[in-house]
Amino acid sequence: MGTRERILDAALNLFSRKGYHDTRLDEIVAESGTSKGAIYFHFPNKERLFLALLEKFADLLERRITEAIQAHESPMAKVAAALHACLETFGKYRRPAKILLVQAAGLGSVFEQKRMEIHDRFAGLIQLHLDQAVAAGEIPPVDTGVVAHAWMGSIYHVTIRWVYTGEPTPDRIVETLVPMLLRSVAAAETLEETR
Repeated sequence: MGTRERILDAALNLFSRKGYHDTRLDEIVAESGTSKGAIYFHFPNKERLFLALLEKFADLLERRITEAIQAHESPMAKVAAALHACLETFGKYRRPAKILLVQAAGLGSVFEQKRMEIHDRFAGLIQLHLDQAVAAGEIPPVDTGVVAHAWMGSIYHVTIRWVYTGEPTPDRIVETLVPMLLRSVAAAETLEETR
């Protein structure tokens, strides 16, 4: 494990135990077995370190989604697989995801900007597959940019609610949300493929 990864792991452990604001840089140095110079080399301040943790989680999520959709030919089946992979990943890393989201609220506009970047990144992935579905004739022509952001908002909201409260369960989310999203683009005839 490289220095940067050790710093990120140490920071996540400390943020989860003590909170973002109560964690001091010296503690991250001690926990990671590095130095202040090493931390500053990779991250100019604690805020950038926190944002890097959010980015790391987004990278992991994107990897899991990309792996999941490769097993499917149909663009709409890929959408269903992506949602399954998203929920599985949040499930496996629910505690760190919750910590990151709770702590992030205290960062205000800095977090909002990062959240929007990540939101746009995943909406872009959704749009790509919707565009392919339109091209393949699986769904009628639609403004895929708007639809992708609407889907992203639904997925994000329901997933975050589950991360915080444990409800609705992932099975309920997939059984209800996937068919609803597919119906929203008149993909009713493709629903059977995704079950």
